[in-house]
Amino acid sequence: MIALSLAEIAEIVGGQTHDIPDPSVTVTGPVVRDSREVEPGSLFVAFAGERVDGHDFAADVVAAGAVAVLAARPVGVPAIVVDDVQTALGALARAVVQRLGATLVALTGSAGKTSTKDLIAQVLRSKAPTVFTPGSLNNEIGLPLTALTATEETRYLVLEMGARGIGHIRYLAGLTPPKIGVVLNVGSAHIGEFGGREQIAEAKGELVEALPEDGAAVLNADDPLVRAMASRTKARVILFGESDDADVRAENVRLTEAGHPSFRLLTPSGCSDVTMRLYGEHHVSNALAAAAVAHELGMSAEEIALALSEAGSLSRWRMEVTERPDGVTVVNDAYNANPESMRAALRALAAMGEAARAKGGRTWAVLGQMAELGDEALAEHDAVGRLAVRLNVGKLVAVGGREAAWLQMGAYNEGSWGEESVHVSDAQAAVDLLRSELRPGDVVLVKASRSVGLERVAMALLEQDTAAAEGEVAAR
Repeated sequence: MIALSLAEIAEIVGGQTHDIPDPSVTVTGPVVRDSREVEPGSLFVAFAGERVDGHDFAADVVAAGAVAVLAARPVGVPAIVVDDVQTALGALARAVVQRLGATLVALTGSAGKTSTKDLIAQVLRSKAPTVFTPGSLNNEIGLPLTALTATEETRYLVLEMGARGIGHIRYLAGLTPPKIGVVLNVGSAHIGEFGGREQIAEAKGELVEALPEDGAAVLNADDPLVRAMASRTKARVILFGESDDADVRAENVRLTEAGHPSFRLLTPSGCSDVTMRLYGEHHVSNALAAAAVAHELGMSAEEIALALSEAGSLSRWRMEVTERPDGVTVVNDAYNANPESMRAALRALAAMGEAARAKGGRTWAVLGQMAELGDEALAEHDAVGRLAVRLNVGKLVAVGGREAAWLQMGAYNEGSWGEESVHVSDAQAAVDLLRSELRPGDVVLVKASRSVGLERVAMALLEQDTAAAEGEVAAR
């Protein structure tokens, strides 16, 4: 964070200082909410959760070097006391962002937010110091904490914005007003909470409504609900996609034998070839969104293509591809799942399977529940199961309860022999099955909503601390 005294912070957040001998003391370290992340000079933010109350750690964090605690009540050590800690955190982030000279890029969408955010960050940091959201910390707490990691040297601040309802993105954009806003797609993620795609589009479009007149709205030309958001912004509109009228587009899209996307990148300033290190054709759209942002910020097509070709995966459990010593490849995409990302992962698996079959290998899709689909849940799970068969995936292993049974039934009804799929009760059963049947050359995709915890299957298959992984699987 930029250096601020405790007195300045108290004024910004409208708080009262308690047990602070010298209000001119400066916060020089990070702003954190986890006591384990405290460093000398930190400001610790005390949230009261259902199971853990940060106020109980106040003495410990000050002993570890924190300058003070941002708290809802006096805690017996240096503290800035406010009426609402979350509101105060947001106010502090807004003040810090206003003082920075950085360009703020925000993005949202139903699928691909984190992967695209990571791509944008890697392209921009090839040009100048860039701070970006770690993982998927894209809510009313994670977003301001990320913004507060920016310093005077930061030139670009890339923030992912999530939403579970109308008004959420408007609130986040108010905390950290973006200059460039990116909307990737409108899909089925959280459709059970929103009620329909039109409502999801309404929520996602709040980002472009927050842009200034001299800003830029980067919109997916291939998604009609996103393209229509052009009428909701005062900012200049930049379209990306494979559509002929897209400002930044891709031609000659193909997958390499290993499953890496390759394409010709076309921008208003030129064109250049890209071959990505990531897996799956769905990353082409993500890359075009990143390219549109980079073009807007003055990078040439050649610079953008080079950065995209060198970019890797920065966030855990998102198409992490690891080959075991015995030749089995495990694709851990278990961080989360919705119908769009599930279809994209299956297509990536199918592409990788072509090379695997040439070496005698098979493809396995270990899939679990896609959460928060509401009335669409049965149809969407059935459709994913059917798609696995249509893509010639060797075997679908559906893991879990009712929703997994729907996945398996879709595959069973689509298949010819009834051997294309199997339903198992839990993660341990999936591990046992795979360990008994995998052979060199096989490729295994693991994917489900975060609440299912299927990353434990991937961990066990990779034998990363096998005893711990199996223990966690058994505990579920």
